[in-house]
Amino acid sequence: MPDCPADELSELADAVLCADGPVRSLAGLSLAPEHRRGHGGLYDAVNHGRIDLRRLRRAVAGLPLPRAADGRLMLAADVSNWLRPGAATSPDRLFCHVCGRGKGQAQMIPGWPYSVIAALEPGRTSWTAVLDAVRLGPDDDETEVTAAQVREVITRLIEAGQWKQGDPAILVIFDAATT
Repeated sequence: MPDCPADELSELADAVLCADGPVRSLAGLSLAPEHRRGHGGLYDAVNHGRIDLRRLRRAVAGLPLPRAADGRLMLAADVSNWLRPGAATSPDRLFCHVCGRGKGQAQMIPGWPYSVIAALEPGRTSWTAVLDAVRLGPDDDETEVTAAQVREVITRLIEAGQWKQGDPAILVIFDAATT
């Protein structure tokens, strides 16, 4: 087998899928029998690996999705912040609005805002199937990005056969945060 990043990444994926439990560290993963390369090969795979996002998004759209009792797909759209106040050298961090517990206690904390679209499980549960996530940049308008993202996700779901003419309309629930 040639020694190239694609092969290294493939072996890394095999090791993740065949691990005997949760993967807690890359170093531990390099000890899995399916990862036949050394410790350095594992890090080389991570450093040189690439993901074809269009292909991944199409594949996710084709997975079995939760539906309401009437067969309806229910999607939720939300912008959530991944707060990283201690990551001073991380690129493109923004100041994210975070609500405090008392009136007037809101804070601005460095991090990255993400627009997330998920399929909702019916009933009283917090389980969701994340279908897409887009990191927002400093010049992005949350509403415009999320609207385009919802259109793209629904288009992929239709192309994957998740919805067809005559099915109940897809319900999309949007979070309207106040700042």
